[in-house]
Amino acid sequence: MTARIIDGRAIAQAFRAEFAQRVQRLRAAGVVPDLAVVIVGDNAASKVYVRNKSLACQQAGMHSSVHALSPSTTQAELITFVHDLNRNRSIHGILVQLPLPPQIDARAVVEAIDPRKDVDGFHYYNVGALVVGEPAFYPCTPWGIMMMLEREGVPVDGARAVVVGRSNIVGKPMALMLINAGATVTVCHSRTRDLEKITREADILVAAVGKPNMITGAMVKPGAVVVDVGINRLPDGTLAGDVDFESVKEVASRITPVPGGVGPMTIAMLLGNTVASAERAAGMGRAVNG
Repeated sequence: MTARIIDGRAIAQAFRAEFAQRVQRLRAAGVVPDLAVVIVGDNAASKVYVRNKSLACQQAGMHSSVHALSPSTTQAELITFVHDLNRNRSIHGILVQLPLPPQIDARAVVEAIDPRKDVDGFHYYNVGALVVGEPAFYPCTPWGIMMMLEREGVPVDGARAVVVGRSNIVGKPMALMLINAGATVTVCHSRTRDLEKITREADILVAAVGKPNMITGAMVKPGAVVVDVGINRLPDGTLAGDVDFESVKEVASRITPVPGGVGPMTIAMLLGNTVASAERAAGMGRAVNG
């Protein structure tokens, strides 16, 4: 068996085309969805992420305003800036790019964002809504994975799912989304005993641990769907996921590549959340995720 490769770029492009149509309806009503991105400091990777997000917004007909603040910005100054964005009615989504400089408490900044504009889905209000299965803005990477599985026709209801990784950004919300969709979920991490035994039970295996090539073919149940969230730069400069692609593709039924798998879906869902926020602000009755 050789796994079908899930083309995240193609699926994301289809979503982005749908979002672009919704943007055109908003623009016809005099509303231009606007994503405000705040970056503090000179982190090179963050600058690349911000540039990609802004370009995606422009391609969808949206507006993206990037606010680059000094590395010496204080927590109080950043929170005040966020509050100003909250009050700006023309802005529909606010994203503060992480990581932040050490003098700033990232959680305090996230909580300063109006949850109605928290298109990253990190505010406690949106996290709480996810826990109880209510509509909200959900974190973009795990939500993108759920949409990818849906478009691929992967049955989640009744499936046995294993998530390797317990981060607040991917692992935990991924587990909650799978639970809400009817899967039986196990969350594994660095202290999990007999990891291989557990991963081999998974119909859906999500690797989000940040260790290159950690998941091997021997750890995968034949016919499983394997989703690789990891993106790790190796010493030779190449990129690798958390999944050993070559060995796993011979066991799994479907697998996401790195790059070109989950990453494009993350940006697509960010656009979707921003469009939904603009529709809600415009009174067009569009529901958020859920």
